[in-house]
Amino acid sequence: MALEYDVVVLGGGTGGYVSAIRASQLGLKVAIVEKGNLGGTCLHNGCIPSKALLRSAEVFKQTKEAEQFGIMTENTSLNFDKVQERKQSIVDQLHKGVQGLMKKGKIDVFEGFGRILGPSIFSPTAGTISVERNDGEENTIIIPKNVIIATGSKPKSLPGLDLDGELILSSDHALKLEELPESILIVGGGVIGIEWASMLADFGVEVTVLEYMDRILPTEDEDISKEAQKLLKKKGIKFVTGAKVLPDTLEKGENVTIQAEYKGEQQSFTADKMLVSVGRAPNIDNIGLENTDIIVDNGSIKTNQFYQTKESHIYAIGDVIGGMQLAHVASHEGIVAVEHIANENPLAINYDHISTCIYSNPEVASVGLTEQQAKDQGYDVKVGKFPFQAIGKALVYGEKDGFVKIIADKQTEDLLGVHMIGPHVTDMISEAGLAQVLDATPWEVAHSIHPHPTLSEVIGEAALAVDGKQIHG
Repeated sequence: MALEYDVVVLGGGTGGYVSAIRASQLGLKVAIVEKGNLGGTCLHNGCIPSKALLRSAEVFKQTKEAEQFGIMTENTSLNFDKVQERKQSIVDQLHKGVQGLMKKGKIDVFEGFGRILGPSIFSPTAGTISVERNDGEENTIIIPKNVIIATGSKPKSLPGLDLDGELILSSDHALKLEELPESILIVGGGVIGIEWASMLADFGVEVTVLEYMDRILPTEDEDISKEAQKLLKKKGIKFVTGAKVLPDTLEKGENVTIQAEYKGEQQSFTADKMLVSVGRAPNIDNIGLENTDIIVDNGSIKTNQFYQTKESHIYAIGDVIGGMQLAHVASHEGIVAVEHIANENPLAINYDHISTCIYSNPEVASVGLTEQQAKDQGYDVKVGKFPFQAIGKALVYGEKDGFVKIIADKQTEDLLGVHMIGPHVTDMISEAGLAQVLDATPWEVAHSIHPHPTLSEVIGEAALAVDGKQIHG
């Protein structure tokens, strides 16, 4: 017998399970279809495990450098098995937490692969879900009034660079390494590539990053990108920018060798392993989109501002719609979609107000427009920058590299963008995000009195610096 629900969510990742929880809160009968583990990529193959490894790398680096704090630590060594055990224990704890949230919300979870059916004996419209169950039992048929597609994404590769999990790795493979290589080539200097480069360098791996663009982190403000490259070079990371990797030159044996076009000639690069980090592709294969009128544009599902597809009762959120492929974005898109289903009149998301974070060491965080984007959009800008080295708490922490940069409109004084690189900036960016939401000016940010000594003082000083009124610089 077919089961009926108000909302069925395809995918139990961050966007999916948050959508389900919000639907439950609104009194809707809801189910999730998930072929793997609840929590999805973020919990099991992305945000959480990678940050656990980054934290271990940070502690290892700090311990080796503890003499600057008057603490003598001789013969510091790394037990990578313990590092991986700690990572997995965090993932397992959070996974149990998500399972508990499903029980609390009385959300039914179907373990299997869900496909959308077209009009059939079950429903005159597309949207019935057939679940190919993990236990091998007969398919379960679910008839929802509304569907939310939240199937996430998977790592991309380059043609000719087949991900074998041994020598050529995706980030998924890298998370499961049983031992660290002595050297690694990272193809791609975007967010994921730079987080891995930073982590592995702190673990003592020899890292070379091959980036096609003329700078790493090409979506960040140019000043931030340059500072990140400078500081990461101090770790010993080698960067080759403007490099076009040539997959047909790939050689695999005990290690991996590849050539890249660089400065008009071909150069060869060799390492124990290669990590390919060139973005992620939406998971939309075989989920039944061909049975619907849903439009797919450039590999992503097309939606309106409330995440409805062309089939108005079928919604899509998160990585499958392209855009900002971030866990917190998927979650809030899911909330908006559910509230739209429930006629709660949600506000559409303003993506300029969404903060982004890079958990390398040093950390990077930003919200709003880069300086170049602001100029390209016709703004007459003024900029304030302030370094961490003038902040007492940064010196106390022993982390004085980096700065905060604030971009404002000369005419209206409106805050256009805030960009940070340095210690704990991923925890501080929310102040700037709130300022964006409240349409604050740098003057207002500066006149929020920041306690002393704190790292957050750098934000107040940068806000003052927009008009040349910084106190300590």
